[in-house]
Amino acid sequence: MLGYKKSIPVDKIDFVKRKTTLFLKNNKKYLLYSLVLIVVVSSIFISEKNSFVNQGSVVPTDLLRKAKLGEFPIVQPNMKYGFVLDTFQVLEGEVKPNETIGELLLDNGFTGGDVHSLAEKSKEVYDLVRNFRVGKSYMFLTRRGEEKPSWFVYEPNVYEYVVVDLENGMEVRKEERPVEVKEAVLHGQINSSLWVAIEETGASMEVAAKMEDALETSVDFSHVQVGDEFKLVYDEKYIEGKRVGVGNVHAAYYKQADSDKEHYVFWFDGGGEHVGFYDQEGRPMKGRFLKAPVKYTRISSRYNPRRFHPVLKRVRPHLGTDYAAPTGTPIYAVGNGVVVAKGYTKGNGNYIKIKHDKVYQTQYLHMSGFAKGIKKGSYVSQGQVIGYVGSTGLATGPHVCFRFWKNGKQINHLREYFPPSKPLPDELLPEFFKVRDVYMEKLKAVDSSVAMDETAP
Repeated sequence: MLGYKKSIPVDKIDFVKRKTTLFLKNNKKYLLYSLVLIVVVSSIFISEKNSFVNQGSVVPTDLLRKAKLGEFPIVQPNMKYGFVLDTFQVLEGEVKPNETIGELLLDNGFTGGDVHSLAEKSKEVYDLVRNFRVGKSYMFLTRRGEEKPSWFVYEPNVYEYVVVDLENGMEVRKEERPVEVKEAVLHGQINSSLWVAIEETGASMEVAAKMEDALETSVDFSHVQVGDEFKLVYDEKYIEGKRVGVGNVHAAYYKQADSDKEHYVFWFDGGGEHVGFYDQEGRPMKGRFLKAPVKYTRISSRYNPRRFHPVLKRVRPHLGTDYAAPTGTPIYAVGNGVVVAKGYTKGNGNYIKIKHDKVYQTQYLHMSGFAKGIKKGSYVSQGQVIGYVGSTGLATGPHVCFRFWKNGKQINHLREYFPPSKPLPDELLPEFFKVRDVYMEKLKAVDSSVAMDETAP
């Protein structure tokens, strides 16, 4: 019948209202961008009206160009950890004292069974139970309209983060951020100490540690003098344009104020055993093995065939040396060699074993994680980072248990005499001299007292 209007049930009207309200709530940001875009486009056409109103219906070409959407800023999605954050409800936080990953999951609607599943699945990827540290960042991501989080992300350091798929059986993966390496140079003069002098240039304390390590056999840094001069060519690490760490040292120079003698060291990789720091003539600057595998705060337990085990509560031989250091402190290979074992056991936690030659092997226990690229069969050089201090396995606190084998028998390495490093063979000297000359020129060219990025335009 003409003029007839069909009535709509009240419940359907309420349903439409709720859907409309939810749509507006979840898309406020994009509706706002659309409104702004419409206003801007309209303003352009209105402001130009008088310039073409009398020119018929043809719109000027330059105005059409202005009206193209490509002329307006493109809204970039808010990305982090590979997720578009705008599509989730995000809860960010930092681990509080005595807070555990289990408590966080339970507080967000998960069960004890979920916590147990995560604990088991994270062990071989990144042990979130043992390595959940105060002050570290985490994030829960919840799909819009859902109550329980879909993803959990934990950031143990600037180089990597751990992602947990909370929807699909607590699957765990560890992701590494792309790192850009830039070469830098440093030049300074000592007024009180090396560390203060390097800090005055704007460089980090990590640079001071690297420089001491490179020159430790030729310079006594416990007796520096005012007026001593130093130079350094090294790598800096960047993530998303931000400086996050220090890489390899390529060359170092040191001259004491009361002497004419100049100390030079150059990093050279000749393959096999011939990797490390050498002087101007190609003589090795390091001993056969480093004194310790980590920059430690103290030795928490020494080699002791009859030690009382703090976890097992019984006498058990301790055939290694425990070096205590904060979680995440780099662990270094004490000598050149090949990784013959990498894995996890209940007692050792995360561990690596290196064969140096037919006589010597070393092992590093309780790591929080392994360095990038380290696997069974990898060749490692003296001083190379192979992992990070942790407390996995049977450990009461963060440390690295360092074990040393000689002819298949574990020994106390602190009481052992080791033969000196092998010199470069004659066939490698021409290649070494080429590397030396390149970095010698870079050291001589340094005339600034601040760190500079040589890759900058």
